[in-house]
Amino acid sequence: MTFLQGIAASNGIAIAKAYRLVEPNLSFEKQTIEDADSEVSRFKEAIDKSKAELEAIRDRAQVELGADKAAIFEAHLLVLTDPELNGPIEDKIKSEKVNAEAALKDTADMFVMMFEQMDNEYMKERAADIRDVTKRVLSHLLGVQLVNPSMIAEEVIIVAEDLTPSDTAQLNRQYVLGFTTDIGGRTSHSAIMARSMEIPAVVGTKSATEDINNGDLVIVDGLKGEVHINPTPELVEEYRNIHQQYEAQKTEWAKLVNEKTVSADEHHVELAANIGTPNDLKGVIENGGEGVGLYRTEFLYMGRDQLPTEEEQFESYKAVLEGMKGKPVVVRTLDIGGDKELPYLQLPKELNPFLGFRAIRLCLEEQDIFRTQLRALLRASSYGNLKVMFPMIATLDEFREAKAILEDEKQKLISAGQKVSDSIELGIMVEIPSTAVLADQFAKEVDFFSIGTNDLIQYTMAADRMNQRVSYLYQPYSPSILRLVKMVIDAAHAEGKWAGMCGEMAGDETAIPLLLGLGLDEFSMSATSILKARSQIKKLSKAEMEKLATEVLNMQTTSQVIEAVNAVTK
Repeated sequence: MTFLQGIAASNGIAIAKAYRLVEPNLSFEKQTIEDADSEVSRFKEAIDKSKAELEAIRDRAQVELGADKAAIFEAHLLVLTDPELNGPIEDKIKSEKVNAEAALKDTADMFVMMFEQMDNEYMKERAADIRDVTKRVLSHLLGVQLVNPSMIAEEVIIVAEDLTPSDTAQLNRQYVLGFTTDIGGRTSHSAIMARSMEIPAVVGTKSATEDINNGDLVIVDGLKGEVHINPTPELVEEYRNIHQQYEAQKTEWAKLVNEKTVSADEHHVELAANIGTPNDLKGVIENGGEGVGLYRTEFLYMGRDQLPTEEEQFESYKAVLEGMKGKPVVVRTLDIGGDKELPYLQLPKELNPFLGFRAIRLCLEEQDIFRTQLRALLRASSYGNLKVMFPMIATLDEFREAKAILEDEKQKLISAGQKVSDSIELGIMVEIPSTAVLADQFAKEVDFFSIGTNDLIQYTMAADRMNQRVSYLYQPYSPSILRLVKMVIDAAHAEGKWAGMCGEMAGDETAIPLLLGLGLDEFSMSATSILKARSQIKKLSKAEMEKLATEVLNMQTTSQVIEAVNAVTK
């Protein structure tokens, strides 16, 4: 039995066989062959296997993911059977006497380069199709299995170096019981999605992909951050008992599902949920969410080969607003960039994408994309209690420009006879230190703040939250961070506005007493954290937490803050 220590990223216990989501080795050597006809037959056999595989994936995608996802694989089938591609490959095998792998790669590379240099956007997108199809055919030539998370059809634990947001969005929660990764932290997107999907996760193990093989029995302990590989029957039984105890605790928390969130001295705060898709609403309602504090709309744009239409977006926003039955829904406009990429936008590579062309910066320049989203939101606004939030705002001018674009689209819709709510609140995510410092000025113009601590902390501490070598600097309880949070909350209250928090800190057991004391109005977190947080807040006195907050703001180190919180609450 092997044991790995990582970071507890999502609570719970999972026991299942491992499924390695690791790109296989597709390297090969160019070789001279004697029997060209036999080599052509081998190539055709690989084409046939790829065709059968793609047809199966397409059919399943049609049923489980919808027509738009299935269309991707339909396009791949067209490329796969295109004589304009296959003919030159077979000719190359015969004329140059080279192995099929070399002929395939050389020919495909030529077509990819040709398509990428065209001005036509549609033709450029075909280059990506050729790459994907080539990889699939090459895998069959080499006898190597490609991974496909959307095709998992048995209970597994995913093992990966990391999971991109689009990888995670494809996971079927019916079969994926948990996952573990080599890298990442509690605020990496894979961890956030795990909490959203309500599956246990341990990240940052450093060596999961080296130590775990396909089919190994694995225990993921998302409570302690432990991963056990091929455990003894005794340990499996012990963990089944721990799982039962955790489920019993969740049953106790569930009794609070219909209660308001009030402190021991009757101070009410709002506990909302962070979601990625309309499918997440079930978890919000089942966990007693008092609203949606962050709807991450970028997941509408991921895992596809083109931008979502206005109608597709409208239907998604409408579904969430109607589903929440008048409770507040804070929708964050498109937040792409950093570690969230859209291949079909073909944005230039940047040395430091987290500080680059992303979020509102991209939307203000690519206004066609931004206006389409805003129209969909405005059309959906009459179906519920919509609040729109702009991400990555660094200056007042950015907020004013974004607001002006929204107002422009609103007037166009009204002029066209479209019903639009007249009570949409406009707010910003506070995730850049300059914005927190100038919060008193922003508060005069915005309707609310929502503090995005995941980025605020990394920007304040100048420490990439994805870099494990500087992970010790990711300190949510640092007095410097707490002072910034206080500045934002105080600025909002001075103007009669509300302040929320949608970063992972909002659901953190150590941070909650401090945030209550600092006067935070709305805590938005993964739906699975809501009932636990409600139970905790019911036991806390707002007046006592205010005294605690005043004390820690004058402390020097994170460790002092943690000790002070533990002394009062443990």
